[in-house]
Amino acid sequence: MEAVLWYVLTGTRGGTNRVRILKALNQRPRNANQLAGDLDLDYKTVRHHLDVLVDNNVLENSGDDYGAVYLPTDQARHHWETIEDIIEQVD
Repeated sequence: MEAVLWYVLTGTRGGTNRVRILKALNQRPRNANQLAGDLDLDYKTVRHHLDVLVDNNVLENSGDDYGAVYLPTDQARHHWETIEDIIEQVD
């Protein structure tokens, strides 16, 4: 999981926005529209990053509906110390 986190959050162009999304969802679960507004990002950009994070088991959602709420997976929370290390390097 640690290698996946480093790759998804720092190894690609969208890493900075994925870190911002993960930090926001750690504070409280939100849907894609709320994230787009709170982070001042395009909705489609947020959807893309959410899909990448879900595909890599970093986030999970409440369902496939439009208003699905996202939150970190148990696996991501188990490796939260690594995520904090990554956040320090990205900030």
